[in-house]
Amino acid sequence: MSSSTPQVPGTYVFDAAENRRGRALNRLCGSLKEAENRERFKADEASYCEAYGLTVAQRDAVLTRDWNRMMELGGSIFYVFKLAMVDQKSMQYLGGVFTGMTTEEFAEALKAGGRNFG
Repeated sequence: MSSSTPQVPGTYVFDAAENRRGRALNRLCGSLKEAENRERFKADEASYCEAYGLTVAQRDAVLTRDWNRMMELGGSIFYVFKLAMVDQKSMQYLGGVFTGMTTEEFAEALKAGGRNFG
């Protein structure tokens, strides 16, 4: 990352390298947009992860719903959110997880104009 790229603590830059690294994880999460795949996933999550060729670390992050770890392992929020939806979790829930807030605190922070990173 260049020195001119702004950095916000606790965020990840999703660049080409991260895209390649997270390809299997993002493919799995993306597949969950189909109802049939969601049912297959819920029936045997470990086998579903294996079928998509996740690394051990990615599989463990999915199975334990370690949302932050998924992002560290190349997950894109746009795909990871599809997995959260399987668990009936909102984007505000994930925002809270990623910022160390409760869902309610995160929603209130959004209403108040967001966080100050200054």
